[in-house]
Formats: sequence, C-alpha cells, structure tokens
Amino acid sequence: MDKLLTYQFNLSSIWGIIGYVLLVTFVTWVLSRIIRAVIVQIIKRRKTDRFGKTSILFLRNSVKFFLGLFGIVYIIMTVPAFRSKATLIFSGAGILAAIIGFAAQAALSNLIAGAFIVIFRPFRVGDYIRLDDTRMGIVEDITLRHTVINNFENKRLIIPNSVISTDSVLNHTIEDSHVLSFNNFKLGIKANIDLARKIIQEEAIKLPTVIDFRTPEQIIADKEQVDVRVIDIHQDHIHMRAYVWLNEPFQEFKTKCALKEAVHKRFLAEGVQLPIPFHKVIKV
Repeated sequence: MDKLLTYQFNLSSIWGIIGYVLLVTFVTWVLSRIIRAVIVQIIKRRKTDRFGKTSILFLRNSVKFFLGLFGIVYIIMTVPAFRSKATLIFSGAGILAAIIGFAAQAALSNLIAGAFIVIFRPFRVGDYIRLDDTRMGIVEDITLRHTVINNFENKRLIIPNSVISTDSVLNHTIEDSHVLSFNNFKLGIKANIDLARKIIQEEAIKLPTVIDFRTPEQIIADKEQVDVRVIDIHQDHIHMRAYVWLNEPFQEFKTKCALKEAVHKRFLAEGVQLPIPFHKVIKV
C-alpha cells in the first residue's frame, strides 16, 4: 500500500506532498467515521450493561485519537522530506524531546486515568455521582481526556480524568439503585410526637418513588415501612427524621420536596404544633 500511494504522487515536489498528505488525512478521517459509526450501531442494537456501554463509548472516543496519531506517524515515515527532518530532530535534540514529553505529561496522565476508570469502574456512563455539593450529576461520557457530567440544571461539568480519578466520588448507583433518603422535620416542643410520626409515615408511603424495603421477617413482625425517629430535643423544637427507601435516586430531591409539603399541610390540618422561634432577651 505504501508503494501504491507513493507511486501516485511525486513526493519530491511540494504539490505532490500536499496531495499525498490530503489523501492520507481523508482516508484516515473516513476510516475513523466508519469505525465510530459501527461502534454506535453496536451500542444501539446490543443490550449492554452500564459497564459494557462505558467501555464501548471509551473505545469510540479512542478511535479518532489513535487513528489520527497513526495518520501523522504514517505521513512522517513515508514522506522522505518529513522522515529526514524527524530523524534529525529526535536524534539530536534531546532537550526538545524532554520539553515535548513534559508538555504531554498532563495529556498522558488523563489518558491513563481514563483507561483506569473504564477498567476498574468506580463509575460508569449513566451513574449518578457526587464529588461535592456543587459537582454532582449523571455521567454522560468518558473521553480520553475528561469525564462529562450532566448536572440537574442540564449543564455539563468537564472534569479531567486525572482529577476525578484521584478524588473521592460518591456513587449512588454503582451496585444498587435503591437509596435510603433522610427526611428531617421540626416540631414544636409540645407537639404530639405519635401523631406526627403517623402523619409522616402515611404521607411517605403515598409517594410513587417510595418502596417497601422490609425483609419478609420484618413484614411478619409488622415493622413499619417508614422508620421515623426522634433525633434530638432542643429548647424550641423537636427534631424528627424519617428514613425513606426510594427506587430512583434521581428523584430523591423531588421526593423530599413532595413529602415536606404533604406533611406540612397535614400538620396544619390536624393541629400538630410547629416550632416557635425562641429568643432570649438579656437586659443590660
């Protein structure tokens, strides 16, 4: 193939070199498009789990990079003018090679970190992850350089792989999509705790995302589906917490809001005392 291409172009002239470079670039681009299109079709047709989909997407992102790199190396090695200059540069310019290597260090670390993410699976495409209070969302893509996270405002967080691979990540869906949601409520200091607990439990099980996560033994023992506990008692309020199991972690925030609204309305309707701010006045 090398001889066939070089025979078609006069690589000793500038126009021959330009035509040869354009042809190799076009062939590499077409080949990359074909391979990536095939990978996309595989993703659409095959029922793969999140790990399988993540691996295929990472492979698709790698194809363009490595084929482009192969095209550049191929052009340098087959064009005599480029090959002679490349040999001169890499054989006599050790300092330049060191500078290039230092500059490529960040890119290489991102590439290796991306490969480790795909291999060891701390998170996958489609997982709901949280790095901190401001960086959270659904993993949308894992490229050679960075990980793309779609937050709940439909904005994309672009995080380098070398950064996210060394950070602590809270993964809500890595093994089990069920989540235990903590829902806090404040009651007046003289409120009827038993009535408040009953209202919270009744309103919680009405929500469509709330599930019964009790074991058969707990059901036989008639254990409540939603556990509501008194966490603490302060001077001006009672702190209660409901432990609610959900089948969809992406709906946790909406479920919390719906439960708080429903419980507050029931508290008002049934006369459950709400907390009154306590102010201590000091006379000077």
